Amino acid sequence: MSSEESMLSKLRHEIDPIDEALHDLLMRRTEIVEKIGAAKTGGIYVHPAREAQVLRRLLSHHSGRFPKMVLVRLWREIFSALVGLQGPFALAVYMPQRGAGYLELARDQYGAYTPATAYSSVGQVIRAVTDGSATIGILPMPQEDESTPWWHTLASDSAGNPKIIARLPFVGSGPGRGDGIEAVAVARMVPESSGHDNTFFLLETSDGVSRATVRRLMGGAGLNKTVCKGFHAIGGHIHLHLMETPGFMTREDDRLHVLCRLEGGIAIRTVVLGGYAVPLSPAELFSP
Repeated sequence: MSSEESMLSKLRHEIDPIDEALHDLLMRRTEIVEKIGAAKTGGIYVHPAREAQVLRRLLSHHSGRFPKMVLVRLWREIFSALVGLQGPFALAVYMPQRGAGYLELARDQYGAYTPATAYSSVGQVIRAVTDGSATIGILPMPQEDESTPWWHTLASDSAGNPKIIARLPFVGSGPGRGDGIEAVAVARMVPESSGHDNTFFLLETSDGVSRATVRRLMGGAGLNKTVCKGFHAIGGHIHLHLMETPGFMTREDDRLHVLCRLEGGIAIRTVVLGGYAVPLSPAELFSP
C-alpha cells in the first residue's frame, strides 16, 4: 500500500466513529423527544418558533465548508420525523395542477416522508385542517391582486380556528423545486414568538376607506412599517384589508386597540391571522 493509500485509509477510519457518534446522539435525541411527547396532554406537536430558534442558533455556531442550506435541511428532516413520533402529523397541500410546486415546498419544510394529501382548492385545505384530517395546511402566499383571496376565511378568534404559523420556504427551494413560489402554513394552534417574526392581521372597515387612510391609521397606531398585502370586499359595504407588520403580535396588542379608536372608529375590527418566523436571508445562509 502506498503512503497516499495508507493516509486515505486512516482518514476514512476516523470517519466511522464520527458516524456512530452522530447516530448515538440522534437516538438519544429521539428518546428525549418521546419523553416530551408522553408528558403532553394533547394538542399538536409542531413548534415553528422553537424550530426557527434552533436553526438560527445552529447557523450562528456553524463554521467550515459544510453548506448551511444542507445543515438546515438535515435538521428540518429531524424535526419532522420526531414530530411524527409524538402524535398525528399529516399535511394538506394546495395543488391546483400537477407541478404547481406547493408539494415540494411542503416536503422541504415538513419532511420527505410526512403523509401529505393534495387538494385542488384552498377551501378544501382549510377544511382538512379545521376538521383535523390534517395537522398543517399549505396555502399560496397572499397576493395583493387576488380576485378571490382565501385569507379572510381565517378571520375568527374562535378556539380551534386555523392560524398562519410559517412562511415557506424558510431557506429557499432546492434546484428545480418550487420555481420561486412562496406559501404559508396554517394550523389549529396559537402562534408563538421566535424573536424575529412578522404578523398578519385583518383590518375591517366600511367601504370608501382609501389606501392613504389605511396608511394614516397605521401610522397613528404606531404601526408605521405595516403594509397592505390584500383586499376583499363583502357585500359592497364591508372592506377587509390584509395587513402585514414586522414583529410578533397577539390580539391583546395595544396598537390594535388604538387602531380601532382612531378617527371616530374607521377601523371596525381587527383580527390577528397569525404570523411566521422570518425566513433566513441569503447573508445568513451564504456568508462565511
